[in-house]
Amino acid sequence: MAADPRKTWQGVFPAVTTQFRSDLSVDLEATGRTIAGLLRDGVSGLIMCGTVGENTALSRNEKVALLEVARDVVKGRAPILSGVAEYNFMLGAEYAREAERVGIDGLMVMPAMVYAAKPRETIEHFRRIGAASDLPIMIYNNPPAYRTDVTPEMLIGLQDVDTIVAFKESSGDTRRLIDVRNATGDRFIPFCGLDDVVVECLVIGAVGWVSGLSNVFPQEGETLFRLVKAGRMEEAMKIYDWFMPLLHLDARHDLVQAIKLCEKIMGRGTDLTRPPRLALDAAETSAIHAIMDKALAARPNLPDVGLKAVA
Repeated sequence: MAADPRKTWQGVFPAVTTQFRSDLSVDLEATGRTIAGLLRDGVSGLIMCGTVGENTALSRNEKVALLEVARDVVKGRAPILSGVAEYNFMLGAEYAREAERVGIDGLMVMPAMVYAAKPRETIEHFRRIGAASDLPIMIYNNPPAYRTDVTPEMLIGLQDVDTIVAFKESSGDTRRLIDVRNATGDRFIPFCGLDDVVVECLVIGAVGWVSGLSNVFPQEGETLFRLVKAGRMEEAMKIYDWFMPLLHLDARHDLVQAIKLCEKIMGRGTDLTRPPRLALDAAETSAIHAIMDKALAARPNLPDVGLKAVA
């Protein structure tokens, strides 16, 4: 029986990058090494094939192969969720069943891609995918990126879908976590989905963080999370202040290229992305190198929070 997400979906879940070879074919071995490195550095869970994982640039077979690699590397030591970013609920339901067959732990479901849906259409999309498998679902709201806004009222209307257990809020409006809690109590597990408001989200009740920049600095991300949850705010703010210029990269439309460039600088992966995402231009690349140079020169000593490799 799968672990109860209310007990295991907490902490930092990096949105894992998909690694490519020079010909832009998926590099499964390199992605496996990236996953192993994140586990070694103590992250709490993994999101495969999310926005940062370039879901919509991957074929169905490639996505399934990436889930199989994650399953084989993790070996049940941490929860694995897969992004579901499909054009309609029929395709989303098919993918949900494939992910269940592979044996991962849950789904992070986005609204229908490309089409800016009406609220009732988005609700129907989530309902149909929620009924397609027994995997628990995290609803992913990111209106700046995907145009469709999953409002608190829409989440409230999905309470009767048993498989929908969590939501990831990436709008930047932290008030929504409180609005959902006031209306639904503890029905949904709240996750922060935007790196540069993570402390604010954690203070008001988020129990998890789907993170972009924790791909680059996983120990710093997990330490920051644990400090805030332990009420050690003075120590947390020192890390947050240091981290913030990097965390802002997660709010850019070219966040994937930015995060992958930072990974390359840290020796954790390549900066190769698939079209339509192209490499950053010289000025953008130089600016990110400058941010990273400053961060590495002032990289903080991390206080003890019991961080250890996932065993």
